[in-house]
Amino acid sequence: MTPESEIGAIQAIGPVASPPVSKYERLIARAKGVPAAKTVVVHPCDESSLCGAAEAAKAGIIVPILVGPAAKVNAVARDCNVDIRDFELVDVAHSEAAAARGVELIHEGKGELLMKGSLHTDELMRAVTATSTGLRTARRISHVFVMDVPTHAETLFLTDAAINVFPDLDAKRDIVQNAVDLFSQVGLGVPRVAILSAVETVTAKIPSTIDAAALCKMADRGQITGAILDGPLAYDNAIDSEAARIKGIQSAVAGKAQILVVPNLEAGNMLAKNLVYMAKADSAGIVLGARVPIVLTSRADSVRSRLASCAAAVLYANARRNVTAVPEA
Repeated sequence: MTPESEIGAIQAIGPVASPPVSKYERLIARAKGVPAAKTVVVHPCDESSLCGAAEAAKAGIIVPILVGPAAKVNAVARDCNVDIRDFELVDVAHSEAAAARGVELIHEGKGELLMKGSLHTDELMRAVTATSTGLRTARRISHVFVMDVPTHAETLFLTDAAINVFPDLDAKRDIVQNAVDLFSQVGLGVPRVAILSAVETVTAKIPSTIDAAALCKMADRGQITGAILDGPLAYDNAIDSEAARIKGIQSAVAGKAQILVVPNLEAGNMLAKNLVYMAKADSAGIVLGARVPIVLTSRADSVRSRLASCAAAVLYANARRNVTAVPEA
């Protein structure tokens, strides 16, 4: 092919398309447009947790307050070549003390977010849920995965796959409301919420279908606000319009769900990991229902997932700055 014909072929094809902007990149860009949130980072004593906080600070999303054994935190920073000289560092003896002191700093008004470091999730959550000293409110604490699935057009919120093992109806109401509040307060509008089960009809043989129907009626009565609910819906007809059409399901949610509410933690955990490992999804994580949002990260999380977790929490915190906080119990 001559140079002239090569040029003609390129012109016929048209300009090379730019790679699509990921859902997380849009979320992170939105978070950069609001004031950075002071974030208490509990026990950042490994590379992933310390670098995650540092990357979010570099992006202008958070202002970290590091809480942990100072010698260990500084050693990790040196080994990873991370400059933490501009970060406040609160020296405590060990991870349990870090969790307790982190919660105290929130009570003292020193931080707007709590971020998990290298300690175990249950160790942090024990401090958060402690009866007299924790961060409980009247709302049930629950976890939301914010998932960027490459093959799916919209961001998917999945709840609860990490905190509540077998939630009852009252707990599910709070789980739904927490996810709805997050969805709207990060700037995504009014969500379509699918209450998942194995089938899309109500039957006493599958208790989650009865809970799903009750939650939808609670939304009709104003006990859940700010969203459009439908359920029970099976996973396929919740996210795929053709599957919903074949089943003859007509609703504003079927085939177009943005928030997926699972029956229990086991189902949610398996669904989330299936999306991550089979559909190559990214998963950001945030805990809601406490006095402040809590960023939960995993050692396996990518930098982008960590930034997205921080971004969601920062946008949620920013939306709460000018409104009344969730009432305490």
